[in-house]
Amino acid sequence: MNSSKSALVLVALAVLALPVSGCYLVQSAVGQFELMHERRPIDALIADPAQPPALRTRLAAVAEIRDFATRELALPDNGSYRSYADLHREYAVWNVVAAPEFSIDPIRWCFPVVGCVAYRGYFVQARAQAYARRLRADGDDVAVEGVAAYSTLGHFDDPVLNTMLGYSDTQLASIIFHELTHQLVYVAGDASFDEALATTVEEEGVRRWLHARREDAQIARRDRWRARQLDVLALLQRTREALARLYASGIPPAEMRARKRAQFEALRAQYATLTADLGPRAPFADWFDGPLDNARLASLATYYDCVPGFERELRAAGGDLPAFYRRVRALARLPKDERDRAVCAQP
Repeated sequence: MNSSKSALVLVALAVLALPVSGCYLVQSAVGQFELMHERRPIDALIADPAQPPALRTRLAAVAEIRDFATRELALPDNGSYRSYADLHREYAVWNVVAAPEFSIDPIRWCFPVVGCVAYRGYFVQARAQAYARRLRADGDDVAVEGVAAYSTLGHFDDPVLNTMLGYSDTQLASIIFHELTHQLVYVAGDASFDEALATTVEEEGVRRWLHARREDAQIARRDRWRARQLDVLALLQRTREALARLYASGIPPAEMRARKRAQFEALRAQYATLTADLGPRAPFADWFDGPLDNARLASLATYYDCVPGFERELRAAGGDLPAFYRRVRALARLPKDERDRAVCAQP
């Protein structure tokens, strides 16, 4: 079945799911269909002298990164990221993440195919903001975050988007390696497993890509940046643990609310001190520019909490990525509690 027909099938399935999911699945299916309709083969665009030179240069970089992903990282060799689509907007989707006022755990929504996830993605920003207002009215902490790319898990040949091309080559490689990993192994309903796996492959892939390009100065800068990122992640983890103790304390809501606010103010101050020498290039600088609350903490935890466990698995595989993927697939078949103990538990 070709992608256009597949998207139409998704629209039909979304309509059938209306009693459960309202209009959400419809907008998702229609948005995906529109995105697929805009695709153009990258090779053809690079060869077309009528295309802007800057675009052809960026797409040539994409083609090199995409070939490296298959050749050196053993990531899927398919049609994904071999086409380009201009969406004429800043982000591909806007994700809504929410958490109760006094909880570090995100609210989860369940859908066909992907299972239960800690976000809802919208192709139209206004719809994301409208849904966020409804959640805030119920008292939840809510974050709306623009996303440059996402994976359809191999159900479609995902294109490179204009929303991705403003990033550096290194960041572009990160995105492509990350999203292709979702096509390799995906456990429905276990976002912490899926995103941490993709983040681990992304980091390892970028390291190998930079070494292949002999970009020693960039490698040194990224190693320093990565070390500081780990410091920030440790700070965020300590904050989540402190908030979890606070929320379990049973103190009156007004006092809990005041202490929560003080905890986030302390987090911002500690981050500023920790990254003072890095300026706007500091890890998660854009994230800290926005308001801090439970929802924003939860969104980062999903991507990073289980990364150390996957890095242990990669070392156990001797750095051999196909062997690592085999280990990960075996973990994916385990019940969730066993998976969590194997990968997400602290050593």
